[in-house]
Amino acid sequence: MTVTYGEELPDDKQKIVKIIGESATKIYALAFKEKDDYYLKIFESKSMKMISSNLIVIPQVSDREVDFEEVYLLNDKLYAIGSVYNKKDKTFNLVGTEISEKGVLSKNTVVLFNSVVAKKTERGGFYFKQSQDGGALLIMHTSSFPKEDAVKYEVKLFDDKLATLFSSEEKVIFDDDKKDFEFTIADFELNFQDDVFLVINESYRDSKKKEQIEKFQIHIFKKANKYAKEVVDINLKGKEIINCKMMSTNKNSLQLVGFYSSVRENGKANKELKGVYNASINLATNKNDNLKFNEFDYETKVKILGERRAKKGKDVKPLYNITTLIEKNDGGLIILSELQFVYVGASSGIGPLAFTPVTYTKNEIIVTCLKPDGSLDWSNVVPKEQSAAVTTMSFVFGMGASNGSFTVGGSIAIPLAQMGKGPEYLGAIPVYKNGVLNIVFNDNVKNKGITDIEEIKALGNYNNAVPTLFKFDDKGKVTRKDPEEVVKNELVIRPGVYFRKSENELIIYASRKQQDKLGRLFLED
Repeated sequence: MTVTYGEELPDDKQKIVKIIGESATKIYALAFKEKDDYYLKIFESKSMKMISSNLIVIPQVSDREVDFEEVYLLNDKLYAIGSVYNKKDKTFNLVGTEISEKGVLSKNTVVLFNSVVAKKTERGGFYFKQSQDGGALLIMHTSSFPKEDAVKYEVKLFDDKLATLFSSEEKVIFDDDKKDFEFTIADFELNFQDDVFLVINESYRDSKKKEQIEKFQIHIFKKANKYAKEVVDINLKGKEIINCKMMSTNKNSLQLVGFYSSVRENGKANKELKGVYNASINLATNKNDNLKFNEFDYETKVKILGERRAKKGKDVKPLYNITTLIEKNDGGLIILSELQFVYVGASSGIGPLAFTPVTYTKNEIIVTCLKPDGSLDWSNVVPKEQSAAVTTMSFVFGMGASNGSFTVGGSIAIPLAQMGKGPEYLGAIPVYKNGVLNIVFNDNVKNKGITDIEEIKALGNYNNAVPTLFKFDDKGKVTRKDPEEVVKNELVIRPGVYFRKSENELIIYASRKQQDKLGRLFLED
């Protein structure tokens, strides 16, 4: 692993929270400064010297301030995206504004969504996915209608001029009479052909039959079929789907993976993680080619639960979120699942001046390797213990929407307003090359050479962290590589902020107290 850095960035109190992308000669990044101010930073690609930094102010809509949501680079065209609620019409709008090469926002906005909602507190949220070639943007809006016992979800696909290519809207009515009823939009995806996919999971307990009923569906909208809705059912019994992540492959298939739990004799799900499942959808036929359930093996359970609990057959606590899916060279999959949770403390202060302590934790990573047929090849665990605390005036839980029986799934997403304050040092950067999985993360210097999860020490002060590299070969055997010697005042990589330029090159952001730099991380053969 080789890291090269550019020039030191100006000490302007603006912390980079996202590296948006790179064009032929420029790197674009989003920075945050206190008081909810976001800046677009533009850098020269070669030297990584900052060219400009401009405050992002999206033009008002109907004389209302627009809240910043995201910024995207679509085929070298930059867009700032923001949302605004219209109280009179009870609509939640999403707008896009083009940004010039110099970082100046256009005075014109494009209305992307004009969604009717129940009220402001039930306005829901927007979720984004960019296409693999960077030329299209998929956006989903979800919101609840409590009086109707319903949820509405709307999906739209936009081209690089923010013109709508596809739109679909659906309203689902809840049946609260059913026991343990849950409706989840588990994931949504966009493939290289600009086809759109949604995973819907509806579950409840039939107390009369003593069965757990699972409605597990893929909604498919193919460009070649003029985006007509197609539905694929995945049939299963005796298990409950906990979550689901999708990945479209180069072989015109759709891979679904996630955790599942066992079900008791009375039909009630145990909710703890029994293992990992895999289902493949052949997009040429819309058929489910396989459905495999892989229980966690004993060795993995020992590392996660300890030998005593593993011997008793205990299941894994549902604290692990799937963070990364990797398509292997042989057509199999590698799944990275990280232990993640957020602790929100009691607020102190009065009204809008109240401060809330929030602690983010990201600990060990379960590495699961599946064969092309979906069965288990090997599994292992990356030992790490990391946490970072933030004090915020307004806390928004960044783990998708959740309202009673309705959930939008997803890993913990740290709000942009809390990045730049510590949580971005947590997590890991995965790189898969030549059949070898590499995982880079920040660790306690005292953990040098240690791979036993029982022996590791917590990260502690992330400002004093050192980067470490775990390498997994095609059999799951791990090799740890640490710096030969710790360099005083060495820059610390922020794994929460990076841009994957190619298979073995990433643009990264690193810091040491007031010193910030952009860099490039290369993985050597």
